Amino acid sequence: MEQKYGEDGPKAAAKPRGRPRQYDPQAALDRATEVFWKSGYANASLDEIAAAAGMNRPSLRAAFGDKHALYLDALRAYWAQKFDLMREALAANTLAVALMRAYDAALSVYFSADEAARGCFVVGTAITEAPDDSEIQRLVTDGFRKLDSDFETRIRAAQAAGEISADSDPQALALLATATMHTLAVRARAGTPRAALRALAQRAVAAICR
Repeated sequence: MEQKYGEDGPKAAAKPRGRPRQYDPQAALDRATEVFWKSGYANASLDEIAAAAGMNRPSLRAAFGDKHALYLDALRAYWAQKFDLMREALAANTLAVALMRAYDAALSVYFSADEAARGCFVVGTAITEAPDDSEIQRLVTDGFRKLDSDFETRIRAAQAAGEISADSDPQALALLATATMHTLAVRARAGTPRAALRALAQRAVAAICR
């Protein structure tokens, strides 16, 4: 084979470029979400987010866009997770069991694996931004409406099955069910123990199902 020469002797073969650094988009988004959850949208820095995601800032921007776009992705992913949990919980065969499963699922999110209180991602990070950010406000409002709608659908099914009084107002009861979930989120963030929050949820369920 012909040897190629440069000015200083045999020309070294070009080294193949290394493969681009691989990352798991979902894992990176999950870690970024944790930063937002802890610090809030305004106080979360891109350097902090990039470090948590295991990416440099240019790679983070290329993958997700700016901080605002990344936060919107995190907010959408949080709602999707919450609605998956809700759908599974509300499929229970009685209304009382369904509601408690929904609240237990919420509490499993509001407390971390080591039982640290972090509350709801939406209530803790999005509510303060919503008045001045139309995109965040829309996602928050749409999410709350879906919560109301999912609870109302389940309550209407219970009413049709004779579990609750025929003259009950499913829409009003659904708003109470959603308000209870918000209360759990706020009180969890404020330091109320999980057991006390579960007892609160049980009392709310009793009121809705009476």
